[in-house]
Amino acid sequence: MIRFSLECSHGHCFESWFQSNAAFDRLCAAGQVTCPVCDDTRVRKALMAPAVAKGKAAGRPAGDTDAPQPMAAPMAAANPQLEAKLRALRAHLEAHSSYVGKDFARQARQMHLGEVPEAPIHGEARIDEARALIEDGVPVAPLPFLPTRKTN
Repeated sequence: MIRFSLECSHGHCFESWFQSNAAFDRLCAAGQVTCPVCDDTRVRKALMAPAVAKGKAAGRPAGDTDAPQPMAAPMAAANPQLEAKLRALRAHLEAHSSYVGKDFARQARQMHLGEVPEAPIHGEARIDEARALIEDGVPVAPLPFLPTRKTN
């Protein structure tokens, strides 16, 4: 998986994860990458610095430690519009689909194969299960928030 910094044609910046660079290009060309603020599909990769792990090599500046650095504020905290859209998305999802928990991958695959009737579901899947679903053409997408059952 690879994380890209993205920008829409209206200048909104956001990040998203993709299976590969080619997967980003394919989804973007199909209009499936959208800005979470304005729903613009004209999205491009923004300039970003690579994430490079610090080694324990000699020559590090005095006082430099491996202590975790404070995280930047989440995007939603800096953007009330986005926070409201995420709340609305969660409410819609919870009202119009069934939570299937850790059984998500199995049920999604059964629906895709026609073994059970299709129905809107959401749940949890390990990264290897999600990759297998994507590789097999099962239409799945990660949620931009934790399920309510996981937040307490």
